[in-house]
Amino acid sequence: MHPHPHPPPASPSQAHDRHAGHTPEMFRDRFLVSLLLTLPVLYASEEVRGLLGLPPWEGASWIPLLLGTLIYLYGGGVFLQGALRELGDRRPGMMTLVALGISVAYIYSLAVQLAPLTEGKPFWWELATLVDVMLLGHFLEMKAILGAGEALKALAKLMPQTAHRLVDGRVEDVPTTALREGNLILIRPGEQVPADGVVVEGATSMNEAFLTGESRPVAKGVGDEVLAGALNGEGAIQVRVTRTGTSTTLGQIMRLVEEAQASRSRFQDLGDRAAGWLFYLAVLGGSATFLLWLLADASLSFALERAVTVVVIACPHALGLAIPLVVVNATAMAAQRGILIRNREAFERATGLRYVALDKTGTLTEGRFEVRGVYAEGLEEKKALALAAALEAFSEHPLAEAIREHAKAHLDPEALLSSPTRVQAVPGKGVEGYLGGQLYRVGRPEWAEELGLSLPPYLAQALREVEARGESAVALMDETHLLALFALRDRPRPSAREAIQRLKALGLTPVMVTGDAEAVAKTLAGELGIALYHARVLPQDKARIVRELRSQGPTAFVGDGINDAPALLEADLGVAIGAGTHVAMESADVVLVKSDPLDVVRLLHLARATRGKMLQNLFWATGYNAIALPLAAGVAYPFGFLLPPALGALFMSLSTVVVAFNALLLRRAHLDA
Repeated sequence: MHPHPHPPPASPSQAHDRHAGHTPEMFRDRFLVSLLLTLPVLYASEEVRGLLGLPPWEGASWIPLLLGTLIYLYGGGVFLQGALRELGDRRPGMMTLVALGISVAYIYSLAVQLAPLTEGKPFWWELATLVDVMLLGHFLEMKAILGAGEALKALAKLMPQTAHRLVDGRVEDVPTTALREGNLILIRPGEQVPADGVVVEGATSMNEAFLTGESRPVAKGVGDEVLAGALNGEGAIQVRVTRTGTSTTLGQIMRLVEEAQASRSRFQDLGDRAAGWLFYLAVLGGSATFLLWLLADASLSFALERAVTVVVIACPHALGLAIPLVVVNATAMAAQRGILIRNREAFERATGLRYVALDKTGTLTEGRFEVRGVYAEGLEEKKALALAAALEAFSEHPLAEAIREHAKAHLDPEALLSSPTRVQAVPGKGVEGYLGGQLYRVGRPEWAEELGLSLPPYLAQALREVEARGESAVALMDETHLLALFALRDRPRPSAREAIQRLKALGLTPVMVTGDAEAVAKTLAGELGIALYHARVLPQDKARIVRELRSQGPTAFVGDGINDAPALLEADLGVAIGAGTHVAMESADVVLVKSDPLDVVRLLHLARATRGKMLQNLFWATGYNAIALPLAAGVAYPFGFLLPPALGALFMSLSTVVVAFNALLLRRAHLDA
């Protein structure tokens, strides 16, 4: 069973239900209108005029009442509606808290104005500025929340609306949604690919920066895969569609991004719960403040002013933004680097790890063979390579492809030999043919033994060395002698060694898990600097090994295949590397698009920086309230300091700005340090 089962992601409206049906523009418009209505109210206030040295107010006394009522109903209406919704759900939170503050101020001011109380002063300007500040705060919050959705909009724009479908040699323009698997489509220069597919005619280059972050064009020819959303370069190509719509790689990425935005982290839930507690604290604190000042023989106006100030200060804008803003920035930073966060809790779980278990094939290695060494006896190594490559041109075996690639990379074009004659494949053995009238064979070393060919001591020693390293050996022979040996291995990813060194520098223990033989595992582990490895691991045993590691400390698992899915689920943090199987992507918390092991290190750096910012913001938001609430209640009044409601609202707004600015500082984190 998964130790942290992935909950079904909440929809964005569920994740931020206090803003259901709201838009940033709505808060902006209400803020601007309320701000204009506030200016006359401020001018009518004796305190403000005295502070700014303005001439006396000569307008009617009912103007502040009228404008204050308009501000309360129009500007504050959104908070009143939100409070009714929260109270209906029996989950009072920030909206209820704001509604409480402005309603107390409005009702008291109305009572003072219409039925004068002894020494009572209305709170019109405090009410107006409080509504203005709250609207501005919620506008900023909505912009931050909806800003996360810009990534989805940007991805959606990559998908063209129409495609050129080829039917009986004719080109017909159809909506992208009409494409089906198996359709043949034409992609002209400069157009974006409408669906995943395979090139069947033509050659070009494509910009796949949306997927990999790499802006350099990628060459595409017959047989190569193209991805929806990629930008075609200079050539027109014909493509056979393999995946359409949401099944495309781009569609999968959009779904992962959407899930990540909707998912809620443990830290975020903690912040929301703290905001809920703060509502009850505000009600109790405001009531206690009101009663205590009345018992201390303070005027009704003074006691009520202190109570309103406590409620105002308690509004948890900073607390509500402390986590979402950090996560929004962290998710965006990760996506820009090709790191897709499927579950926001990944940021939290990635900070306390002890082990990082990595699958070998496809993760630490490319899953493709390369020639590590050439051993020749009686002829030059380059001549042996040219002979072998000429024969292997007739084989589709992965080892043959590796020898051909090595020859192209290491031999001059004129050194490559022309096609051999009378070539034939010998099942289970290799390939034989004639070059320059002489018979040559390329294949398994055992073939030479079966043919009774002599094995020179140098090559015998080389064969033992190759086998000891767990590598694959390919032999070149003529009719009488074994001439050369080629040592082939699964090609390590270029950044694998650096990734392992940097994981160890972070205090983590890398562990390699592979189904390959002991010799293969030992050789690669030694080459990459991995001290702990498990060889000959069956697919079903990977999850067991991860479970054993977890018993000693939190463990991440990095893999790419279908057989890695159980281990990805078992780990505290599952990381799918590359555009691997969809099963692996579905099982993982994080998907590394670029198949670069160094992205594991970048993810851990980002996770640590993200956790630091979360804790800093939670500390500031709660610490601010711990200091501000007693001041709002009037504990410093005997020393001549009194915090008015509007100043309390301003400080509350400043705490929101501090939290937002601190979250933005996350973008300065160095992930390649």
